[in-house]
Amino acid sequence: MSDILTGPDCTTMTEVRAGVDQVDRDLIALLARRFQYMDAAARIKPERGAVRDEARKAQVIANACAAARTAGVPEEAVADLWERLVEASIAYELAAFDRR
Repeated sequence: MSDILTGPDCTTMTEVRAGVDQVDRDLIALLARRFQYMDAAARIKPERGAVRDEARKAQVIANACAAARTAGVPEEAVADLWERLVEASIAYELAAFDRR
């Protein structure tokens, strides 16, 4: 099967799994793009202490929760995922800053 169906169009678990696997590949590509921005931030920020910005972290998570509400996606799950994503991004950016 070469065509990936949308969720509502799936009638078999094979179709569902193919769709989920494609979404996972897409998410990884988007995460790679996001981490490129972390590399850029580490290059641009003048000091290591500027890497952690709690106000920005709260804003990013709030933006994700608002988008989740609009999309009808469970907001609590998104908040948890974004908490972990932002913390992982901060750790990555700190390591990138230290490699400079």
